[in-house]
Amino acid sequence: MTEQTPVTSWVLHVDLDQFIAAVEVLRRPELAGKPVVIGGRGDPTERGVVSTASYEAREFGVGSGMPLRTALKKCPDAIFLPVDGPAYEEASARVMDALRSSGAVVEVMGWDEAFLGVDTDDPEAFAVGVQRAVLAATGLHCSVGIGDNKLRAKIATSYGKPRGMFRLTADNWFALMAGQPTYALWGIGKKTANRLAALGIRTVGELAQADPHELAATPGPTMGPWYRRLGRGVDSSPVDDTPYVTRGRSRETTFQHDLTDWGEVEIEVRRLAVQITDDVQREGRPTFRLTLKVRYAPFETRSRSRKLREPTSDGAVIEQVAVELMSTLDHARRVRLLGLRAEYDQPNTS
Repeated sequence: MTEQTPVTSWVLHVDLDQFIAAVEVLRRPELAGKPVVIGGRGDPTERGVVSTASYEAREFGVGSGMPLRTALKKCPDAIFLPVDGPAYEEASARVMDALRSSGAVVEVMGWDEAFLGVDTDDPEAFAVGVQRAVLAATGLHCSVGIGDNKLRAKIATSYGKPRGMFRLTADNWFALMAGQPTYALWGIGKKTANRLAALGIRTVGELAQADPHELAATPGPTMGPWYRRLGRGVDSSPVDDTPYVTRGRSRETTFQHDLTDWGEVEIEVRRLAVQITDDVQREGRPTFRLTLKVRYAPFETRSRSRKLREPTSDGAVIEQVAVELMSTLDHARRVRLLGLRAEYDQPNTS
C-alpha cells in the first residue's frame, strides 16, 4: 500500500500585482505596457501624491507617496489618472469573493491583499488554482507567498512578484533572510531599523542572534523580544476571517494654493466637519475621538486630537470640537492641507 503524504496547514499571502494601475488598464486596454500614474485628480501640475504607479512608471523611479509634480519630472511621458475609489473597491470585492470560493479561510488585509489559511499537501498547486480563479473572475494577476506562518508568507510574496509564487519556511528562512536588512521584515520600518542599527543590529541574522536582555532593556520589554522573534521568522498569529470593521473615517483636502487667511482655514475645517458628520450618521456609528491634521508649507505635518466626553453623532458637537482643535494650531503658518478623522465607538463582539 502506498503511504499518503499527510495534509499540512499552510498560509498563503495573495497580493494583487500593481492593483490600482491594473484596474485602470482593464478599463482602458490602450494603456497596457505604458507608464501610468494614479493620484489626486490626475493633474500632475496640481498638488497631490502618487497613489500607485504601473511597473513601467516605477522603472523611472516613480513610487507611492511621491508628489505628482516629482513623478512628472521623473517620467514626463507618463499617463496621469485620477483616483477612482469606488472602482477599486468593486474590483477588490470580486477578488475576495474569488478567494473565498477556494474554500480557504480568508483574512482580508486591504484592497489588494489577503491571507489564506489552507490544509493541503501541495500548497503550490493550491496557489496556482487561486491565481487562475482570480484571473478568471477579475482579469487581474496576483502573486502568492507560501509560508508556514503569516510572517513568512507575507515576505515570500516579494520573491514571487510579479505573477509568481514562492515558498518561505523555517527550512530556508535564514538562508534567504539572514543577510537582509532588518527593515525587510514585515513589522519593522526604517525608523525602527535605525534604532536597531544604533545597537549594532543591521541584518535579520544579527537580530535573530541578538541578546534578548539587551533588546528588552533598549527597545523595551515588549517590543524588544518581539523584534527578535521577527528576526527568527516566528509568528503565531492565526488567519482570522472575522469581517474587518472600519475603526474610523477620514476626510482631507489638499489646497492648490496655501491658505494664509485663518478665516478661510476655519471655513475649510467646518466643511470637513460636515463631511465627517455625514459619514458618522450614515454608518450609524458615533465618534468618540476627533483628530485634526494640518500640513504646513512647505511640508510639515502636525495633528491635534481630543477624546470626546461621550460618543456622539451630533454635527454641532463635531464641528465645535474641530474648530477648537484648529485654535491650537500655529496661525502664523501657511496651510497646504487639512484633514479630519473620526474614530468610531467599536461594536461589542462578545
